[in-house]
Amino acid sequence: MAFQIINSIISWFLKKRKHQIELFLKYPIDVQDELLLKLVHTAKNTKFGKEKNFAQIKNHTDFTRNVPIQKYETFEPLIERCRKGEQNLFWPTDIKWFAKSSGTTNAKSKFIPVSDEALEYCHMKAGKDMLCLYINNNEDTQLFTGKGLRLGGSSDVYQDNNSYFGDLSAIIIENMPFWADFSSAPSQEVALMSDWETKMDAIIDETIDEDITSLAGVPSWMLVLLNRVLERSGKDNILQVWPNLEVYFHGGVNFNPYREQYKKIIPKDSFKYYEIYNASEGFFAIQDRNNSKELLLMLDYGIFYEFIPMSDYKGENSKTITLADVKKDIDYALIITTNGGLWRYLIGDTIRFTSLEPYRIKITGRTKHYINVFGEELNIENVEDALKLACEKTTATIADYTVGPIFMEGKEKGGHEWVIEFTRKPDSMGYFSEILDNALKSINSDYEAKRYLNITLMAPKVHQAEEGLFYKWLKQKNKLGGQHKVPRLSNSRDFVDELIVLMKS
Repeated sequence: MAFQIINSIISWFLKKRKHQIELFLKYPIDVQDELLLKLVHTAKNTKFGKEKNFAQIKNHTDFTRNVPIQKYETFEPLIERCRKGEQNLFWPTDIKWFAKSSGTTNAKSKFIPVSDEALEYCHMKAGKDMLCLYINNNEDTQLFTGKGLRLGGSSDVYQDNNSYFGDLSAIIIENMPFWADFSSAPSQEVALMSDWETKMDAIIDETIDEDITSLAGVPSWMLVLLNRVLERSGKDNILQVWPNLEVYFHGGVNFNPYREQYKKIIPKDSFKYYEIYNASEGFFAIQDRNNSKELLLMLDYGIFYEFIPMSDYKGENSKTITLADVKKDIDYALIITTNGGLWRYLIGDTIRFTSLEPYRIKITGRTKHYINVFGEELNIENVEDALKLACEKTTATIADYTVGPIFMEGKEKGGHEWVIEFTRKPDSMGYFSEILDNALKSINSDYEAKRYLNITLMAPKVHQAEEGLFYKWLKQKNKLGGQHKVPRLSNSRDFVDELIVLMKS
């Protein structure tokens, strides 16, 4: 009875937010225009604000004239000064939290500033909205009669130069309100463990006998955990362990490769999947309807959005449009200005609007080549640098290559499968693969985390292609010459599978 009362009280509290959401649904352009001017006014006396003459900005045209598009590399010097203790550089309130994220071309890791405003009015607000939207769509939910199992990042929060850095999920857990911690599992102590092997066992110890009603986390990691729960419990599916489980909130990587595996271990037709779109830089969109593959763009989180049509994409030299001018079914690069002090920041994602009333989106990819099936976020620069090192160490040279994922199947781990055509072959393919793997670990912290103890990613599987394989493959597709190129990185197995079949023919 007590749990039913708690469920009713929390549900009532969260549902109140729906009226505010309806406000930006009704007046989306006004909400965004007012937000831009508020952000600019708030930061006008910062170092960045004075340099860019924020005090004179009256509209979006002024804003784009005064402030160039920023990439992490161009903004990094100010971020590093802030990490060392300087304040009022790009945001007026003190910033002590930095979300450690995957590397760029120049650094293994990047550190995204997380202001108190971004924590409260973006990330925390989004967490409540995620529950609010779900509850409004499912009036009979019993979500809060049990606990939500959260699976956060792989590191604790570390102190450096009077600032703190770590995975965004760890920062959020550190700052969660008491009621959220009360309704969540595992405990904060376990959730912030840095060693994944120990952490997985501790999570299972704390949750296997709990009444878990929801899951939240990245699909690849969550699948590892759920399979371990089945191993420990000896059960055939997760509902035999947690019979009241009703929803999985997921994000971070494309869910499609995992969908069938989840259906097998959670065999319940009424089970709900809710996707979210968040990053270290901010929380952007939430699935707002049952059984939908579209996400509602959240317009009142302190984030002002701009968009670059990919047909006109020129990186930092691109022209942007605002929400008022977007169209359906066009891929746009996303530019964000945030209450964390990021100004016209090119996040690297591409999205497509599926609806304009309200503004709903799908995530379509990245502005660069990448592979991100398990949260590893390998981009083309990472791969090219690692291949260069592997070639130098083995005196090999490469003509062509492509990389695709090996998807998890049951208890089988995921991985990357490479097809490489050499013009000069290495003496040992095993040694070449080892060097390549270690180089990727050293370049990209997210890949390194996923490879840790083979928990999610196994060592790369590398095929040595015969001479002319890629030429033959392109010829079959009538794509010789011109602008046709071999796709380097893919989140699907289409290219790898076709090449392997061709190798065997």
